[in-house]
Amino acid sequence: MAERVVNVHEAKTHFSRLIDAAHAGETILVAKGGKPWARLVPLEQPRPRRQAGVLAGRITLPAPELLLEPLPEEELAALEQPLPSPCP
Repeated sequence: MAERVVNVHEAKTHFSRLIDAAHAGETILVAKGGKPWARLVPLEQPRPRRQAGVLAGRITLPAPELLLEPLPEEELAALEQPLPSPCP
């Protein structure tokens, strides 16, 4: 979408309309003396808050006792090995 260019006088006169347009997704470039001076842009929408329990009933985790058991020796040894280099 192209930017709408308005001069400072027009921006002062129609500021309420311009911020409504920016809120609707439009970008407005404010010019002073024919040169770009400022830009009105829409704010980024906040990310939705995470909700606890969204996956309740959809997945099943092992019992806490099983999750807290020590790893087998071969898995511990594998974790201590360096990762392979991505470049040969």
